Formats: sequence, structure tokens, C-alpha cells
Amino acid sequence: MSNITVLGLGAMGSRMAANLLKAGHTLTIWNRTPEAAATLVAAGARQAATPRAAVAGADFVLAMLRDDAASRQVWLDAEHGALAGMSAGSIAIESSTVTPGWIRELGVQAAEHGVELLEAPVAGSRPQAEAGLLIFLAGGDAATLERCQPLLKVMGAAVHLVGPVGNGALTKLSTNALLGIQVTALAEVIGLLKRNGADVDAALKAISATPVWAPVNHYLVSTMLSSNFAPQFPIALIEKDFGYAVAAAGDSATIPTITAARGVFQQAIEQGLGEINMTGVVQLFAK
Repeated sequence: MSNITVLGLGAMGSRMAANLLKAGHTLTIWNRTPEAAATLVAAGARQAATPRAAVAGADFVLAMLRDDAASRQVWLDAEHGALAGMSAGSIAIESSTVTPGWIRELGVQAAEHGVELLEAPVAGSRPQAEAGLLIFLAGGDAATLERCQPLLKVMGAAVHLVGPVGNGALTKLSTNALLGIQVTALAEVIGLLKRNGADVDAALKAISATPVWAPVNHYLVSTMLSSNFAPQFPIALIEKDFGYAVAAAGDSATIPTITAARGVFQQAIEQGLGEINMTGVVQLFAK
């Protein structure tokens, strides 16, 4: 078993940490809000006061944070940053959804400290994190990934190496862009059907029998039609990821469909819907 540190105990990080603890690893945890660690501490994890204190003696340090700014502060803060406290030869695993530019910068900083970096953003939300069924979209060196495989397999059902550091972030942003486009398209279709008096259930059932239907659409449609918008992937977070994708493209004109879909989520945020599940955008079209 390994000594592992998890930085960030939000909806995803807390569930990933719990699976590592259940697998028998020695776990140290840190969270900006200390109260979030209580359940894991009760289960046997050790809580640290700062990211730097949390990584002392760790073989692997995994971060699951909100965005570039949070990731940068946790890894590189001059006083409390994790990277400066890591031992040479240890591995940093960044699972946050961040920009390719930032993850490449972190890779350079890690190398200067003698630390290997694996970027490992995930596909999946809270249910998959809890069940250990995440899909990791890894970027980095194949040998580094091989060392991390026993940990990743505790938390996920599949691991895909998509290229060097930076490619994981690009793949994750592309995945979320496709998801967001599907959400907006389904929301608009439901609105179209309702406004024209169609039998929405019958129409969608027929569409689901055609090749255009994606597996995730069953979940998306069921939450839209039941108005179950408990946050699995909040509107504000997917809008953030759309923004990262636009920035990576360099020019919104080169990704007009992604840019248009982002506009739908921005509109939802303006209407106070930012913290509900992404499928809540249906409220913009199917009132």
C-alpha cells in the first residue's frame, strides 16, 4: 500500500479519497474548508492544515480542485504550496479540469522539484466517483502512468493515455464540450416539442431508437423531464470548462458551435441557475 495525499475534498475529491482509503492506502487529506474532512478522518484519514504539510512523506499526491486559480494556489503557493513539500521521485496527479497551458506550466515546475507529473482528469460525475467507475484521461509519460495504475484502478473503470502533458486537459475539455452541446440540443428539442403540443415522451422514445441517440442522453432527458436538477455537474462548472475550451482554441470563431452552447449556459447563470445541474438549462426553453 502507498502513502497518498488528496488535496481538495469537494463532490469528486471526497469520493475518490474514500475509495483510496477503503482500498487500504495510508491517506492524508487537505481541504480549504476543514469541516469537509470530518467523515474521512472518522474513517481513518489524517488531516493536515496546509497542502505543504499534507504531502510530507507522500508517494503520490492527487489534487481535485475547481479551476486553474485553485490548482495554482494549492500547488505553488509560496508558503503553503504542495509542490515544494514533495519528495524527489514522488508523483503529482492533477485530476482537476484545467487549461492545457496551466498543466504544462505545472509540469515544468514539477520537474524542477524532481517530481513526476501525471495529469488525470476524469469523465464521470458523483455517482461514478462514488462507485469507483471514473474514466481517466491521462496525459504524461507512460512509465509514470504505469506507477499510478494501481491507484487509478481503485477509483476508475478505465484509464486512457492520450499523449504528453496537456493532452489530457484538451481531451477533457473536448469531452465536456460535446456533453454541453448535447445538453443544450436536448433542451432545445424538448422545448420545440412542447411548444408544438407533441407527445414529448413518445417523440423522444422514437428518437432514442435511432443511431443519433447517445447513451448519456437517457440520463440527460430523464432529469430534464422530471425537473430533477440536483447538482451532479453544475451549470457554473460546465460553463467554466466551455470558457477554457474557447481559450484553448484561441479564437471563438474557430469553434462557433461550442461558443454558442457556452452562451446558453451563460444565460442560465444570469438567470440564477448556476448551481443547479447542467440539465437545468431546459428551463430556458421548456417553460
